[in-house]
Amino acid sequence: MNRTSAARLAVAALLATGAATPLSVPAIAAPVGPNGTSSPNTESYPAELVRAAQRDLGLTAEQMTTRLARDAAAAEVEDEARDAAGAAYAGSWISPATGGLVVAVVDPAKAGAVRAAGAEAKHVAFSHQQLTGAKDAIDAMGAPRSVTGWRVDDLTNSVVVEVHRDQRDAATEAFLTRARAVSPAVRVVEVDQTPTTLYDTRGGDAYYIGSSRCSVGFAVSGGFVTAGHCGRSGASTSGHNRVAQGSFAGSSFPGNDYGWVRTNSNWTSRPWVNRYNGSNVTVTGSSSAAVGAAICRSGSTTGWRCGTVQAKNQTVNYAQGSVSGLTRTNACAEPGDSGGSWVAGSNYSQAQGVTSGGSGNCSSGGTTYFQPVGEILSAYGLSLTRG
Repeated sequence: MNRTSAARLAVAALLATGAATPLSVPAIAAPVGPNGTSSPNTESYPAELVRAAQRDLGLTAEQMTTRLARDAAAAEVEDEARDAAGAAYAGSWISPATGGLVVAVVDPAKAGAVRAAGAEAKHVAFSHQQLTGAKDAIDAMGAPRSVTGWRVDDLTNSVVVEVHRDQRDAATEAFLTRARAVSPAVRVVEVDQTPTTLYDTRGGDAYYIGSSRCSVGFAVSGGFVTAGHCGRSGASTSGHNRVAQGSFAGSSFPGNDYGWVRTNSNWTSRPWVNRYNGSNVTVTGSSSAAVGAAICRSGSTTGWRCGTVQAKNQTVNYAQGSVSGLTRTNACAEPGDSGGSWVAGSNYSQAQGVTSGGSGNCSSGGTTYFQPVGEILSAYGLSLTRG
């Protein structure tokens, strides 16, 4: 950076560009289920998994662990039953009624071997090889955007082609005619929505405003907070992956240095801050750290950097005007880190603020200031996304 004044850093931060860091999310270990003859072992499943499944499937804890045990048992049976069916195999699924595994076969003579392996047998018209062959042929056809996807559907022994009901035009109908000609197993289903890719909003990650780059502060309901000098209200943003992200719903600079970006439906707010070591810290609150406390920051230029809180309520006189109420630290920062996250406390779980500016660099050290997060949330009536 080689900046000798906070004013020059703020200008540079507005103009800085750089490569985005790829998104990384924590892995969730797969549960180890009991075999088909044992009773459900509630301790073999992570508590977070059980709670999430209860919430989303509407089951009690006991029902959920029973279901997970049945699912694990079905997985153990599937390979053996598939081998028993051989070339007659036509797909498999867990029965909603019994919780057991159903294996479809095109040769009724294979039903006994499938049942001996522990699965229920069902006779159908098309083999799995025929279905996947039909899908592969459709893969090579080049579909119009109105066709939202296609898949092998084991339960109906068909290849389902989904099309948006309000976007059917001549090109769509021509594609569907060619798809149906591939196999009598192909059927068309109308849908009401078009799928889009989804991304996570995470503190410390890069985002772009035109050709300039800043860093996400903290995810909030509907978007994220960041530095106000990064963009004016209405300015469009793209994410770390350069995918359209949203626009500034509010921005204040100078006087203050805060703003917030309202993200579009492709982005999901997460209670994470990127540690730039392959892991995240999870934000659980926003209790303010005392002067002298250890503090760390995350930004898209210099990653994860730490220091101590040196002073609060400092006014910094930038070239564009003064900003009051900032917190001073001796953690370093460089252009592009602007707007990024500051965290402190146990496990760095307490959100502190977003990077404003400073002097020095991460080669020789420096002074960096941040805008406290509480003031930003209060100014715009936002709720911090917490773990």
